[in-house]
Amino acid sequence: MTFNEFNFKESLNQAIQEAGFKEPSPVQASAIPIILEGYDIIAQAQTGTGKTAAFGLPVIEMMEGDKGIEALIIVPTRELAMQVSDELYRFGKFGGLKTATVYGGTAYNRQIDRINQANIVVATPGRLQDLLKSYKIKLNPKYVILDEADEMLDMGFLDEIKVIFTYLPKERQTLMFSATMPKQIKLLAEEILNEPKSVTITQKERTNTNITQKFYVVSEHERDDALLRLIDYTNPGKCIIFCRTKKEVDRLSFYMTSQGFKVAALHGDMEQKQRENTIRSFKQGLVEIFIATDVAARGLDVNDVTHVFNYHMPFDSESYVHRIGRTGRAGATGEAITLVSPSELRTIKRIEKDVGTTMISEVIPTRHEVQQRKDNDLLVKIAETEITPSAIDMVKTLQHNFDIVTIAHMLASIIQREVDVKGKDTIGLTEHEIQKLIERSQGGNRDRDGGGRDRNRRRNRRGGGTKHRGRKPARQDREHREHRDHKEYKDRGSKEGNNSRLRKRNSNKKA
Repeated sequence: MTFNEFNFKESLNQAIQEAGFKEPSPVQASAIPIILEGYDIIAQAQTGTGKTAAFGLPVIEMMEGDKGIEALIIVPTRELAMQVSDELYRFGKFGGLKTATVYGGTAYNRQIDRINQANIVVATPGRLQDLLKSYKIKLNPKYVILDEADEMLDMGFLDEIKVIFTYLPKERQTLMFSATMPKQIKLLAEEILNEPKSVTITQKERTNTNITQKFYVVSEHERDDALLRLIDYTNPGKCIIFCRTKKEVDRLSFYMTSQGFKVAALHGDMEQKQRENTIRSFKQGLVEIFIATDVAARGLDVNDVTHVFNYHMPFDSESYVHRIGRTGRAGATGEAITLVSPSELRTIKRIEKDVGTTMISEVIPTRHEVQQRKDNDLLVKIAETEITPSAIDMVKTLQHNFDIVTIAHMLASIIQREVDVKGKDTIGLTEHEIQKLIERSQGGNRDRDGGGRDRNRRRNRRGGGTKHRGRKPARQDREHREHRDHKEYKDRGSKEGNNSRLRKRNSNKKA
C-alpha cells in the first residue's frame, strides 16, 4: 500500500513526498480511511508508529483552509506540542495552513496573537484551559484530537480535559489516540466520542520492526566505558542517550564533553527557552549526541536519529517503547542499545514479554575490533573523498623533500592518530557468561535456592557449620573483627580507667 491510494490533494501529496514517506504504517493504513469517512475514532498505538501523520494527514485533507481555526490537537507536554505543531506545519504548508502552539511558560498575548492567525492549534491542557476559562480565546474547531491520552491521565490532566470539552462545539469529529487503554480513558472516550470506530495495533506491532534491539551486560562501574566503546564502534549519525534521572544526565553530559564529544542535555529542571534551543541544536545537527531523561521520550521527533542508547533500563515497558521509538522513524532503520547489569536480565525478559519483541544479546567490542571498524570506515571514506586543488598543491610542496609513498604514509599516520582508540581492552561479560546468566534468570527461584544450598554446602565443608547459613564468610569475618576490636577497646578503656583511679587514690593517700 502507498499514500497515493488515499487520493490526497496535490498540496498534501507534495508535503508527503518532501517528508520522505514511502508506505503508511499500520496505524496510518487503518486510521486514515476511517477518519476520511467522518467517523470518530479511538486508536491504540505506541509512539513512533506514525500517529501524528495518522490524524494529521486526513484532517488537513478535509480542512478548507480559510475558516479560521478548524483543528485542535491536545497533547500532554510542551515538547510534544512543539513537535506535533512542526510536523503539521510541514504537512499543511503547501496548502497555506498555519499552526499555533500553546503551552505554559510563555507570554499569553503572544500565543493569543498566533491563535488568531492560525488554522490549527496544538495545545497542552493547562494553558488551554486557562485561556478558555478566562475567555481570552474562543474556539470552534471541526476536528478535535486527543493525543497521548494515557500520558495525560498519568500527569493528572483528566479534569482539565473534561473542562476543555465543555467549551468546544458539540458538532465535531473527535479522534483519540492512546498507547494504553486504562478504565478511565475508556470512560472518557464514552463521554467525548460519538459512536467511535476502533483501531488497535496488535502486541506484535507495538515496537517498530525497523528497529534492531540489542542489549549488553556490563558491571555497574563499566557503564561509562561501555557506552563510549559502543559509540565509537557504531559511529552513529545522531543518537539519543536516555538516563533515569536529571543528576545522571548532568553527570554523563559533563563526562562525555570532557571526552571530546559534542553533546546536549535535556531534563525537567531546564528553562523552557534553554530546552527549545537544545532541541533546535540537535535537529540542526550542531550536536550529534543528545542526553535526556524520559521527558524527551514523548516529545522529541527527529527523523534522522540512527541510534538510541539506554544508559540504564527504563522503569517500565511503556517507557522502553517510547524511548526506542525515537529512532527508525519515517521508514528509516534504527538501532536501540541497552546497557544492563547482570541483576537486570529478568527485566529484559519482562519487557520482551510485555511489548512482544526480542532483544539480541551482544558482547562489548574489544579495542582491536573498534579500531578495525574505524580503519575500515576510514578506508571507505578515503576512497570516496574528492581530491581538492589545495590538496594537490600540498602534495606537490611535500614532493620536494619526500617521495609520494612516504607522503602517503605520513598523512595516513596523522589520520590514524586522530581515530586511535584508547582505554582498557575488556569491558562487560563474555558471551558464555551472559548465556549462563540468562539461563539462570530463566530458571526462577529454584535456581537461586539451589545455588544458595550449594554455597552453604561448600561453606560447611570448609568448616563454616550451619550456624550462620546464608551469611557470606567475608561478612562473618568483618563482624567478628568489629566485635573483637570493640571488646578490646572497651577492655582497654576500662583498664586505663581503673589505673587512673588507682593512681589518684594513691596520690590522695600520700597527701
